[in-house]
Amino acid sequence: MASISSSPRTVEEIFKDYTARRTALLRALTYDVDEFYTLCDPEKENLCLYGHPNESWEVNLPAEEVPPELPEPALGINFARDGMKRTDWLSLVAVHSDCWLLSVAFYFGARLNRNERKRLFSLINDLPTVFEVVTGRKPTKDKPSVDGGSKSKNSTKRMKMSTVKPLCGSCGGNYNADEFWIGCDICEKWFHGKCVKITPAKAESIKQYKCPSCSTKRGRQ
Repeated sequence: MASISSSPRTVEEIFKDYTARRTALLRALTYDVDEFYTLCDPEKENLCLYGHPNESWEVNLPAEEVPPELPEPALGINFARDGMKRTDWLSLVAVHSDCWLLSVAFYFGARLNRNERKRLFSLINDLPTVFEVVTGRKPTKDKPSVDGGSKSKNSTKRMKMSTVKPLCGSCGGNYNADEFWIGCDICEKWFHGKCVKITPAKAESIKQYKCPSCSTKRGRQ
């Protein structure tokens, strides 16, 4: 674990740490889910799922020091594995992972002032939760304001890209502010423009964008 002296201190540093750990947990529960499932052997001792700032994940025993240097993830996630449906168990781990990510972020953010804590939570809240991604549930949208009708849905989505830090629904790559991204209006996943062959100029003329997967599903109906 990182030492206290090297811990993130600013809102930006804490949010960067949060997104890296979140990316690691999402990888464990989606792309690497078979490996993760196998590692969570109910015959082993109490196991925890950790996400690290370098975007790697691991299943391991809890920290031995008391109190631990950082808040600890849910203990014993492996014990419930064989007593539940696989999807239900993964959903449960996802919920506990969201709780752990928030606890670590606000452990680091304990010395922030009120406005900084509010900004940190706003940045975090703009991202789908681990639970939402793992279960495929769409985040509940805020009701549009009365004077917000003049802006198109696409322009609003492009505007939010300054705070949203998603994974590409096509290649799984991380968000990069220097690249053009586009969001699907059906499944609400985000994509590199180059991955779905959409340029910024072409996006301006699209009233409702459907990703390749949603377009294929629509065509079969």
